[in-house]
Amino acid sequence: MKKVELLSPAGDFEKLRTALHFGADAVYLAGKNFGLRSFAANFTDDELLQAVKEVHSLGKKVYVAVNIFASNADFGHLAAYVDFLSSIRPDGLIVSDPGVIDFVRKRSDLDIHLSTQANTTNKYAAAFWRDCGVKRIVLARENSLKDIAETAEYLNGSAELEVFIHGAMCISYSGRCLISTYLTDRDSNRGECVQACRWEYLLTEKSRKGAPLTLEEDERGSYVLNSKDLNAMPFLDKIIESGVTSLKIEGRMKSPYYVGCVTAAYRKRIDDYYAGRPYDEKLNEELFKVNHREYTSGFFFGKPEQCLETSKPFNEYAFAAKVLSYDEDRKVVFAEMRNRFRKGEVLEAVSVNGRGELPVESITAENGELIDDCKIVQQRVYIPCPFPLKENDMLRIKLK
Repeated sequence: MKKVELLSPAGDFEKLRTALHFGADAVYLAGKNFGLRSFAANFTDDELLQAVKEVHSLGKKVYVAVNIFASNADFGHLAAYVDFLSSIRPDGLIVSDPGVIDFVRKRSDLDIHLSTQANTTNKYAAAFWRDCGVKRIVLARENSLKDIAETAEYLNGSAELEVFIHGAMCISYSGRCLISTYLTDRDSNRGECVQACRWEYLLTEKSRKGAPLTLEEDERGSYVLNSKDLNAMPFLDKIIESGVTSLKIEGRMKSPYYVGCVTAAYRKRIDDYYAGRPYDEKLNEELFKVNHREYTSGFFFGKPEQCLETSKPFNEYAFAAKVLSYDEDRKVVFAEMRNRFRKGEVLEAVSVNGRGELPVESITAENGELIDDCKIVQQRVYIPCPFPLKENDMLRIKLK
């Protein structure tokens, strides 16, 4: 049985390498233009070339987002970009605009993946896009499990299906939003969303100007535009059995720590499913150890309980350090600090070998100096560690 693909976000090289290290089968990323995450670091052309080579060297796949809604002026620049992408051979282009799809098909033989922005919510639309030359359809988040299964059955393998399983959800229909453009002149449909839906709003009745009304959520204001975060871990088996090809984690603008923890948890869940092992609820607990809003099951079981009172994320743990190497003889880990930690505190390892607590018995700076407080950003230090860790593993600390 062919395993479903685990697809993770790669907003920059560190996130790309973290995703691959923790078990992603594929990553998705974007160049400096034509993608819907303009405020992510993204990749220059030279970096895209390097990224494709690096991913392919590991036998994994990389997809490049070219998913803006284009204007006429974009196509002159797009031609050269498509030619460049054709030369470096990513495994697919993620596209939302019908004009761009047609343009790419006539100019390149690269596979086309239809972005969730295209709002594919039924099997007939999916078949239409298949007939337009689309290889994979990233279904709109508004699809239920029943919808997904019916679409997969209808396509009967003639096109692949991809669904989001984790991360932030847009309150607008599959991400087609005008609020950001209206309030800030930054077009969310061209990669410049400022997440205005996460702001706090008050409701003013027309005849009572200057007297804002509040809804029932709390005394500070209404948050009806804020969405909970998606978490499909508890029912991932049902999504796999619906007939999809790829499971996608949202988060090109999230931290490497988020990418690593979430990818590792879903990797283990997928592997356990195919090995016939029972669902380990501790994997869901892992998803509460990264920045997140309240979780929802999205539209998988029908209309979700989607809105929440505040857009502020919860954060129980902090990314303390990134593992650079491990000395088996000395039982010492060499790590790069990301958040402050001190001698006497307990770190927790997030590793491809598993997880374990690591009491900080001593901290030695790279120059050999013993220190009690690691507080210099990206300072490199040695910490005694009785169990082996690998490069790109992570150490985290529970917040007080």
